[in-house]
Amino acid sequence: MSWLIYPFITLLTFSIMEGITWLTHKYVMHGFLWYLHEDHHKPVKHFFEKNDAFFFIFAIPGWLCIMLGSMKHAWWVVSIGAGITLYGVAYFLVHDVIIHQRFKWFTRSNNRYIKTIRRAHRMHHKHPDKENGESFGMLFVSKKYWDMIKRDEELKKSVA
Repeated sequence: MSWLIYPFITLLTFSIMEGITWLTHKYVMHGFLWYLHEDHHKPVKHFFEKNDAFFFIFAIPGWLCIMLGSMKHAWWVVSIGAGITLYGVAYFLVHDVIIHQRFKWFTRSNNRYIKTIRRAHRMHHKHPDKENGESFGMLFVSKKYWDMIKRDEELKKSVA
């Protein structure tokens, strides 16, 4: 198998993870594992939340793919694990650093994409209970949130 296939598998897996995350967030985190996710919607005064357990739940498949794939020289499996792991890193940076600012690294960004994902996530958190949620994805958000940001920017220009 050509070495070019492995980065492709990694990128494909990374992309597929957005759909898996959306489904997991909507049907598992807002479903039978709500007791772990609830404190994320109804924040506690601790740095760590029960919701942080999902880090381990999502990290295990990536770790197993990388470890077992390496042991068996199944590099396509390692590539899947790399895609899962890279998505986890992106999720951490977007969700915990950029959106919730649990780490004060990028607090003053005026980037349209960042404003859009923050708006979508704020709309998600508008619902404190597990029902009636919206915007379950992370990296890709609905066009309506892009339109909201564009409208806000146009409004600011017209006022200025």
